[in-house]
Amino acid sequence: MAISGGPGRDRPEPSGEPELPDVDELAISGKEPPSARVPLSRGRILSAALAFIDEEGIGALTMRRLGARLGVEAMSLYRYVPGREDLLDGVVDALVIELDGDLDVLRTPEHGWQDFLQRMAHGVRRMAIAHPRAFPLIASTPPEAPWLRPPLRSIRWVETFLAGLLAEGFDDEQAVAVYRAFTSFLLGNLLLEVSQRGAALGPLDLVEEEEPANGLSDAPTIERLSALLADDNSLQEFEESLESLIDRITIQIVAGSGA
Repeated sequence: MAISGGPGRDRPEPSGEPELPDVDELAISGKEPPSARVPLSRGRILSAALAFIDEEGIGALTMRRLGARLGVEAMSLYRYVPGREDLLDGVVDALVIELDGDLDVLRTPEHGWQDFLQRMAHGVRRMAIAHPRAFPLIASTPPEAPWLRPPLRSIRWVETFLAGLLAEGFDDEQAVAVYRAFTSFLLGNLLLEVSQRGAALGPLDLVEEEEPANGLSDAPTIERLSALLADDNSLQEFEESLESLIDRITIQIVAGSGA
């Protein structure tokens, strides 16, 4: 049966399928056809932002570029993220969620506080290595408690950490001292490691500079040792530093208890 309006019009027959929402409600992934459109949401935006940072770095992320990746205008994103600052905070939340999903990281010290710290440290490192360009974001302090120290940026994880130590017999002062030493250890080691994997740690790192024309000609010792200096022993160094930290904590706890 002809559609009302007469022949000669290029009007499609109704398919019986529901109409798609407006473009500002949709995100088109890559080059998928319109039928693959899915609703735009804060979760999709944050996932796309994290993937963008993983590929191109924090400095390259703008609302316009992120909108282009999702197939929408930048203004459509503001319905879910008020601005770039909120967007980056959301990316940190996405990183913390990955730590939540690490089954090797324990919520309570089931096998002693040493094992508890080791598991948490390696969990944070796995997150950092999985997202080296995004990890510097987690090095900031949480706005709701700026006196807390990164990279345990989640209040929930700081609570887990401190409550775990107290459950193991640490007093308040000892638990806070260990928290400070542990976070300083993690932040220093992991920021150094992710910087070697392409992370930008400051405004000067956002611009790639060409190697000086003279190279290492004025540094013969560095040139001779370059192969050794280039060896990646990050994991071994991390484990050795972590063991040393735990040994120091053990000695301090024993000394403090008068045993």
